[in-house]
Amino acid sequence: MVARPEHGESSPPRFLSLAGHQLRWRLMSELARSDRRVGELCALAGRRQSLVSYHLRRLRDGGLVSMRRSAADGRDTYYALDLARCGELLASAGGELHPGLAPAPRERRTAVASVLFLCTGNSARSQMAEALCEQLSGGTVNADSAGSHPKPLHPNAVRVMRERGIDLAGRRSKHLSEFRHRRFDYLISLCDRVREVCPEFPGGPELIHWSIPDPAREPGSDEETLPAFERTTTALSTRIDFLIEAIETTTTTREVTERA
Repeated sequence: MVARPEHGESSPPRFLSLAGHQLRWRLMSELARSDRRVGELCALAGRRQSLVSYHLRRLRDGGLVSMRRSAADGRDTYYALDLARCGELLASAGGELHPGLAPAPRERRTAVASVLFLCTGNSARSQMAEALCEQLSGGTVNADSAGSHPKPLHPNAVRVMRERGIDLAGRRSKHLSEFRHRRFDYLISLCDRVREVCPEFPGGPELIHWSIPDPAREPGSDEETLPAFERTTTALSTRIDFLIEAIETTTTTREVTERA
């Protein structure tokens, strides 16, 4: 017979200890919506930079948050929350408490929203994001993409998307001015540079920033830079999957409120 641990002998999973702190939870909540610079997090949380930086370091040490230098201004740093890792650890924590708390698979429902993905060239990241959003949502999310300085579609973007069953070959690069008068529910910048020059769009779309490196700026031949495009595809796919979940949850909540 296996002896049960006495009360007080077990400790909560580390994820709960990290996420359970009030300020760290606030920082995680903000980063779950959008990548942020430390100054933005200080303003949103109303706390001094030394304190915010300390707790960001704790979250980084715990593998929940990552950081990268801004491509627009190397003096700035963007912080990002690893939602997939948070999901794994949260599910594990529930399972440790009781096996009945393991998450049940969710069925995807019909939800209609419009999203515009932006980057500088509209030659790789935003084109890939547009196509992935269409595929992963099953067409329930209307996705478009554009750039501040459009360039021809990168052959590696076409290649990695083809491996996922998506043909980008017939798509063209578009300037963001083409969409200036369109209404979107979400406006997602994938490039630090385009975030700084993005104009206002009608209807007040939710602004989200994902600080994703441009794989086309990696040195080397197309063959040598292909892994960078594959990493970008994986990162976009993970983020977009969570975006679709958030859109569906928001839509469900709104429908329930309207019926009440």
